[in-house]
Amino acid sequence: MKSLWLQVFMAVLVSTAHAEVKLEAVEYKQGDTTLRGQIAYDASAKGKRPGVLIVHEWWGLNDYAKMRAKMLADAGYVAFAVDMYGEGKVTEHPEEAGAWATAIRENEKVGEERFIAAYTLLKNHPLVDAAHISAIGYCFGGGVVLKMAFVGTDLDGVVSFHGGLPQEAPAGKVVASILVCHGAADDFIPAEQIQTFQKNLAAAGADWEFIAYAGAKHSFTNPDADKHGMPALSYNAKADKRSWATALDFLAEVSK
Repeated sequence: MKSLWLQVFMAVLVSTAHAEVKLEAVEYKQGDTTLRGQIAYDASAKGKRPGVLIVHEWWGLNDYAKMRAKMLADAGYVAFAVDMYGEGKVTEHPEEAGAWATAIRENEKVGEERFIAAYTLLKNHPLVDAAHISAIGYCFGGGVVLKMAFVGTDLDGVVSFHGGLPQEAPAGKVVASILVCHGAADDFIPAEQIQTFQKNLAAAGADWEFIAYAGAKHSFTNPDADKHGMPALSYNAKADKRSWATALDFLAEVSK
């Protein structure tokens, strides 16, 4: 029997068949660390177009993040699925994933440098309109893109899907518009963290929107969420569909 993820992936391939989506493996650097990402774009489209960075879940740059890059390419963007761990590392083990994610969170300088390395590469891509770069992230990656918005990175917008919420106040002016797609049943994010996050955004005068999807748990956008055997993780097809449609509308608006 096909996995749910494979069924979704095949549907994406069908929907992008007319678009001539091209995939390019990209090797780049942060210091001495080799990073291995993937760029997706519609080769049939003409001219420059906005760029979008995709930051993976704590599992690493797996096929799920690359699938989202294909979907963004079909929507008219040059999409770059970035590698925050180095060497393209991927795992299925929560303990290993947690250790890798924690290492990046605890070394903010490295995390920011790896994001900026990807940002710079995408901005200089010949098909990208350098004036319009956005970023989206999932779980761990959602926290990363929000953090980069909080430090004033020049982004049109960021979208966090079931991501961690920064608890510190923004370090400077938040230039990126912010969309948070949150699971109302996400046990990983206490109500107090949501309140602090929203209070800090309001105090900073940021442009933000926070949407909570009823019944949605952590990782609600990933069709393979349930296979990990973690009760706190669960796919929610309705929330996935609604949040993606909202994100595409948001990206279209901020990229004008």
